[in-house]
Amino acid sequence: MSERIATVTRNTRETQITVTINLDGEGRLTCETGVPFLDHMLDQVARHGLIDIDIEARGDLHIDDHHTVEDLGITLGQAFHQAIGDKRGIYRYGHAYVPLDEALSRVVVDFSGRPGLFMDVEFTRASIGRLDTQLFGEFFQGFVNHARMTLHIDNLKGFNAHHQAETIFKAFGRALRMAVAPDPRMAGQMPSTKGSL
Repeated sequence: MSERIATVTRNTRETQITVTINLDGEGRLTCETGVPFLDHMLDQVARHGLIDIDIEARGDLHIDDHHTVEDLGITLGQAFHQAIGDKRGIYRYGHAYVPLDEALSRVVVDFSGRPGLFMDVEFTRASIGRLDTQLFGEFFQGFVNHARMTLHIDNLKGFNAHHQAETIFKAFGRALRMAVAPDPRMAGQMPSTKGSL
């Protein structure tokens, strides 16, 4: 399998973002988005997904975090779509359950080529630090639309909002790691009866 590395740049009036990912990395994150809790969550994705992620981001944070968080999801999704290529020889599906104290989340992914986000999460607080918890949905919606994948996120329990979010992002990283991993039994084959994804 050739190198699975991609760089994507998104420039708008609201944000200027460049993302580079290596799907076969060591779990390293270099990032300063200006949204500290988002940086912490992206570190979970990189570390638990064993994906190297480099992000340069400037956004209109003087307004709020919305555009930066959403556009990071979009740009990261585009980078995944490019890096994963035609999907030959990968597992395609991934899943993970991750606990953190009282919180437990399940994430299931399918690099199906069909965008779909199904998120059942009731955060116990409206914000974590200064980050509006509604923006997690915006991040994941942008990601799935541009990675062209199906993503199910269920927070099964938890009363600490920080723990809820952290279990989601750790499980997301682990599910991604499973889905994009080379499957030695599928070597060179498309993981679909249709012949394309």
